[in-house]
Amino acid sequence: MAPSTPLLTVRGSEGLYMVNGPPHFTESTVFPRVNIISVTNKGLLHSFDLPKAVCLEFSPKNTVLATWQPYTTSKDGTAGIPNLQLYDVKTGTCLKSFIQKKMQNWCPSWSEDETLCARSVNNEVHFFENNNFNTIANKLHLQKINDFVLSPGPQPYKVAVYVPGSKGAPSFVRLYQYPNFAGPHAALANKSFFKADKVTMLWNKKATAVLVIASTDVDKTGASYYGEQTLHYIATNGESAVVQLPKNGPIYDVVWNSSSTEFCAVYGFMPAKATIFNLKCDPVFDFGTGPRNAAYYSPHGHILVLAGFGNLRGQMEVWDVKNYKLISKPVASDSTYFAWCPDGEHILTATCAPRLRVNNGYKIWHYTGSILHKYDVPSNAELWQVSWQPFLDGIFPAKTITYQAVPSEVPNEEPKVATAYRPPALRNKPITNSKLHEEEPPQNMKPQSGNDKPLSKTALKNQRKHEAKKAAKQEARSDRSPDLAPTPAPQSTPRNTVSQSISGDPEIDKKIKNLKKKLKAIEQLKEQAATGKQLEKNQLEKIQKETALLQELEDLELGI
Repeated sequence: MAPSTPLLTVRGSEGLYMVNGPPHFTESTVFPRVNIISVTNKGLLHSFDLPKAVCLEFSPKNTVLATWQPYTTSKDGTAGIPNLQLYDVKTGTCLKSFIQKKMQNWCPSWSEDETLCARSVNNEVHFFENNNFNTIANKLHLQKINDFVLSPGPQPYKVAVYVPGSKGAPSFVRLYQYPNFAGPHAALANKSFFKADKVTMLWNKKATAVLVIASTDVDKTGASYYGEQTLHYIATNGESAVVQLPKNGPIYDVVWNSSSTEFCAVYGFMPAKATIFNLKCDPVFDFGTGPRNAAYYSPHGHILVLAGFGNLRGQMEVWDVKNYKLISKPVASDSTYFAWCPDGEHILTATCAPRLRVNNGYKIWHYTGSILHKYDVPSNAELWQVSWQPFLDGIFPAKTITYQAVPSEVPNEEPKVATAYRPPALRNKPITNSKLHEEEPPQNMKPQSGNDKPLSKTALKNQRKHEAKKAAKQEARSDRSPDLAPTPAPQSTPRNTVSQSISGDPEIDKKIKNLKKKLKAIEQLKEQAATGKQLEKNQLEKIQKETALLQELEDLELGI
């Protein structure tokens, strides 16, 4: 029988303790509180003399403890002692010691059942079976292997390896199935690309495909200080593609749905865009733009949270991704941590030190936006870590999504919105609704023609492609065509303007001519919109500028 909800582990300057999950939120009496400053022998399994250890990691089934300490050499230049140790948790004996100079990717990687373990050594990946580290079962050798990732799930195991480019040669990622590494055709798939100083490789849950975020440290175009990123798709059946992202800018986050049939990307200069793609890398749903830099699928994959943490205000959008319907828009200000509860209903957000040392605490939410529990750490204390008790998949069944906020006794405090700065010259004048960035609404909230039936996903995608090509051709044609005659004024131009202006100032005449050209283009776009055509974002922005352009034209022609 499944438990009502997982426990919550809380660690900070007040100690280490467990909290019962919803609906109780009381401290668990099963696990007594342990103060960090005290040492107790109760329940102590083993003690290891590792005063310089800075990294600890358990294997998936908690049978092996891996520790790492900085590598040092002696003054006479002789090699240092092994600094990566693997211990048997039950017996406390050291199974194996290795020399691991770099802290990056220091920890070996295990399969979920621990029958396979791998670590990178120079230009090779060494594989060990059944935690027998005295014998290397297999080796994968490639020149200059920089990184590798084992696939999740059961056998057959697969591995993705990354080799950076050099001397004009491209970087590449290859997929292999263990233990078939030999021969020119051993790789399941191969994807090469330029512009990559480092990569992030993400397997889907079924181990059928990998998403690769290729990043450069510097954007040579100067468009972004984040560097430059591209997103690539590689499948174990040999298919590969570059994921075409409709908005330029950095890639903040990419996540797979647990179904392994779709993924969500958050990308583009702020306000960032978010889009769900299928396995053909075609867009399935466009969430528009907003202040976001992260995405989190629920454990069952039926709810998606888009959030803006870090230097953003903590705004969240909770979406039903089966019906593409917005459920709630809570705000978790100053959050440094987010996690879905294994039950797929509750969300944890926290503000932890050392990222932020003030206003530490955590909140437990229902996905409908209600705060069910809130804990604020005293001002003289810190919260270091908080996490849900892990459970295997399938323990908590998926429930029907509800859109009505669940009742809560905790008040949902709306953060105060700071008033925008207004210079002294404008403080006594009416406030305009102008925005620095116009946010694009989600796909299903964009204005549609009332007489048209909803298009299928494929038809909608083809229509967008066709209209984008047509608009690009039309704009290119209008840019190339010279103005042989004065441009007639649009129908919406004020009546007191004349068709041709001779101000006596060539510079003013040139400005009037350009304004009329822009107004003509806007009139054409309005006619296209009237026929039911769905305009692009930049075309809608042009139409919104019509009133300002008309006023500017009238001022010039009247000599103001």
